[in-house]
Amino acid sequence: MNHKATLLLGAALFTVANAMPVYAQSAATQQDAKQKTDEAQADSVAGEEEILVTGIRASLASAREFKRNSDSILDAIVAEDIGKLPDNNAAESLARLPGVQVSRYADEASGVQIRGLPDTGTSFNGREIFTAENRTVQVQDFPAGALAALEVYKSATADLIEPGLAGLVNVRSRRPFDFKGLEIAGTIRASYNDQSKRTNPNGNLLVSDRWETPIGEMGALVNVAYNRFYYSNAIRYNNGGVDPVANSKAALPAGEAADFRLPYSVGLYYPRGLRERPSVNGALQWKPAHNLEIYVDGLWQAFRNQGSTESFDVSLLRAAPKNAAGVEVPPTLSNIVRVNGQPNKLVSISKTGGYPAEMFRSTSRDFTNTYQAAGGFLWTTGRAVISSDFAYTFSEYGANERSLDSQTAGSPPVNVIFDKEKSSWFDLGNYDMTNPANYVWRGYYEREYYVSGAGIQWRGDVALDTEIEWLPKIKFGLRATDRDAKRRQGSRYAYTPTLNIPLTTLPTGNLEQVQDGFRGNGPPFQNWLMPSYDSIQSNSEALRQLAYQSLQTIVAANPNDQGYKDALAQFASKAIPMDPYGGFYAKEASYAAYASANYAFDVGIPIDGSFGVRIVNTDGRYVGTSRVTATNGTVSAVTDTNQQNYVDVLPSFGLRAKLMQGLQARLGFTMTRTRASFSQLNPAFSITRNNDFGSGSGNSGRYAFFGSGGNPDLKPLTSKNYDATLEYYFGKNGAISGAIFYRDLFGFINNYSRDVNDPTYGLIQISRPENAGSGKIKGFEVSAQSFFDFLPGWLSGFGAQGNLTYVDAKNQLPRALGTAQPMVSLTGLSKWSYNLSGFYERDKISLRLSYNYRSSYIDFYSRNSNDQQYTGQQVRPISRLDFSGSYTPIENITLTVEVNNILAQPFSNYRYFNETQYYPIDTRYEGRYFSAGVRFRF
Repeated sequence: MNHKATLLLGAALFTVANAMPVYAQSAATQQDAKQKTDEAQADSVAGEEEILVTGIRASLASAREFKRNSDSILDAIVAEDIGKLPDNNAAESLARLPGVQVSRYADEASGVQIRGLPDTGTSFNGREIFTAENRTVQVQDFPAGALAALEVYKSATADLIEPGLAGLVNVRSRRPFDFKGLEIAGTIRASYNDQSKRTNPNGNLLVSDRWETPIGEMGALVNVAYNRFYYSNAIRYNNGGVDPVANSKAALPAGEAADFRLPYSVGLYYPRGLRERPSVNGALQWKPAHNLEIYVDGLWQAFRNQGSTESFDVSLLRAAPKNAAGVEVPPTLSNIVRVNGQPNKLVSISKTGGYPAEMFRSTSRDFTNTYQAAGGFLWTTGRAVISSDFAYTFSEYGANERSLDSQTAGSPPVNVIFDKEKSSWFDLGNYDMTNPANYVWRGYYEREYYVSGAGIQWRGDVALDTEIEWLPKIKFGLRATDRDAKRRQGSRYAYTPTLNIPLTTLPTGNLEQVQDGFRGNGPPFQNWLMPSYDSIQSNSEALRQLAYQSLQTIVAANPNDQGYKDALAQFASKAIPMDPYGGFYAKEASYAAYASANYAFDVGIPIDGSFGVRIVNTDGRYVGTSRVTATNGTVSAVTDTNQQNYVDVLPSFGLRAKLMQGLQARLGFTMTRTRASFSQLNPAFSITRNNDFGSGSGNSGRYAFFGSGGNPDLKPLTSKNYDATLEYYFGKNGAISGAIFYRDLFGFINNYSRDVNDPTYGLIQISRPENAGSGKIKGFEVSAQSFFDFLPGWLSGFGAQGNLTYVDAKNQLPRALGTAQPMVSLTGLSKWSYNLSGFYERDKISLRLSYNYRSSYIDFYSRNSNDQQYTGQQVRPISRLDFSGSYTPIENITLTVEVNNILAQPFSNYRYFNETQYYPIDTRYEGRYFSAGVRFRF
């Protein structure tokens, strides 16, 4: 690349970093960004002979300046910082920022947490965006290669859309005026997964141009992206239900005390599938005058998945079905080895008899479509900047599931070690799982699920240059939204093991061996037989008819069983009946007004900042239908409506002190709140009879009824947030920063299961969302980045980036669970996380090696069997290592190679059954991705 082109590329990336799209900001923010960008570009041009920034250097410099000049406390990934990381989606890239943690499943990152909180607001180019009925977008739906920047706001300002409790993630795309003229750029890449053994095509293409016309300057941009991945995981598990053996009827050897606990079952679980994510975004810009800009934008992004889940589960405590004499035969436990010093915990055990092993193959096809269309203007007139933006968003998610269930014809023996390589390790003795005659049809399940959401949003902003030295700018604005969300679903299940129908006689053809996804040596037992994915999906109507015929036979033999009668009615039609109790409808409007001001003065050191307040009124109506089952089996429906109207006053204050050249400190205070989700606010509640009640078969037989639903009494989560940072900027792209933060929060929402002894229904297990009590979050972050330009010759191409986050977060369990609930660690939060990246970039070569670590965290809390104690399921620490490299043999063409998840460390978790003892639960093996491709830019 020649000298001039290199400079222009660096300046363009710098512009993208510092000048957010006009519709993404309030008017004053736009003015500030433009002024700072112009100054930065002037400095770059003045030092043209010395400052040459390309690739990773340019993106690090851009992200650094964006953070340095922002009114908020934030971190960002800009331009090629995304494209050059070995990342498949935006969520993967976010995991590399300080204070950000992500969850991973099925070979991709998903849920995003900022400083320990999952309630993160999301926006696209500064506008609210959501997926289906949710309040936020699934960030993983954004292909990394299609984005200009990701911005993580950790403190709010009054002119920003209300962030979540955790903060705000803004996803920023490119626009035509970001470029000098015609721009054609893209990536073509192939990725190979070493567990699925499949190769996946991926890529994106951007075309942009701008031109002068008789009616002003115009620009147009289209960006298309497509990601496709075959994923395959393998999971070994102990059931999370850790039961006292005394609760079961299991037979023990003579002299063996029934004083120990063990997992209810052990098994294997193989999720796999084909995931596709196409997306298209476009933009038109028009400047009819030097002080007026009008724009129109559009986005479509989608998700397509063909998934298959194979499951094998064998109970250690459940009794066999009643025999011809009407007697349940319990299992026999033997070879009991206890953990030294922990007599109620086992190393291993053997089981004979009892309930057969159960299998299923669930086949699913699901999709998401999200559309957003928007337009607005930016008008600079005198000392005022006036802007307005209007957008319409529609998003839908649908799923189709067909699951075929089977079980063994007999009860295979089980020999299990509960903790070998962090989970169960078992075999089935000499039971022949390769013999098709050993399989019986257990049932057939179908489900249709559809959710959608639509919303309009408008905002208008005015920014005024006051010409007052200590109060240079004031801003005020209005915002209004109108949003709805709805869900409909239906499912049906035919439970058929009593008919003893051989699995080989089903209309799904020959059985095939389920393929495991273990890398290297797996457990002794790994494979079994099931019908294929295609045979289940393509024969769904034949399976429905067989289910209907089978249920007719069962109902004739059990004329008083209402459950079987209901199932028969559901299978009578080809279409799945929609469940009147499974839907909900929500409609919610919000109105916001804000006012803020920028201040600046000098007390020996320059000090500036902003203060303001945002006032938000929320008016919502949430409707659902409750299902109430009487003790005699009669079901009745009750329509419930939940209405809420409340006002939030959200002040914000920020201060920046420029202590010396390159060194600045910040202080910030904000108040934030997060609304409960629409499904959580659904007032509908369902109480369902437990058909296993009184069976004595472990935990499942204890409850007479199960209850679940939303909670109309939920309140918004609220938090007072305090932040302080110290930031030092040096050289062309070097920076060192530290931050401390404190959150005083109330009302964190999670699902909790609890036991209720009802005088009418008996013992009920109820699961619903609850507001937790008060909570505290405190912690710190440190980060640093630099290229080692001071080194001689080729050594100057080395650079490094790193960050470390510590978070201590606790909240009180909900009062609904009982009085004097303890403070416990917040779910989903790792105390420690850090990222380390090493770079080498010089001439035509660019290399990056990135390491990510997060410490253990609590997944959820629930009550143990027959206990009043809530204990947590905890996830073990995990590390991740990624590599990316590129070589540019000729100008504008770059060859790339990446390896994702090099360490391939398995995910694992464990379940406490008292304060000090636990059993491991899952060990999940995920794939490595090897990628090669080419990037081009003209």
